[in-house]
Amino acid sequence: MAVKIRLKRMGAKKSPFYRIVVADSRSPRDGRFIEEVGYYNPCQEPNELSINQEAAQKWLKTGAQPTDTVKDLFKKAGIEM
Repeated sequence: MAVKIRLKRMGAKKSPFYRIVVADSRSPRDGRFIEEVGYYNPCQEPNELSINQEAAQKWLKTGAQPTDTVKDLFKKAGIEM
């Protein structure tokens, strides 16, 4: 099973809010997920970002692959891959 760390879109139309989730790569973008490791709100000024670093590190060590956007968010939060 290939596991990815990716964004799950939530919020109203034209007002996005994203949860950072660990999911099977075959599941749909907003579908089933294994664990939620944080959230990202680009609509607030400054952008709001909260990540559970222990959970993110655990999944990265077990082989979960982050998407490009999540890699950038991890860099901003100071999480090493």
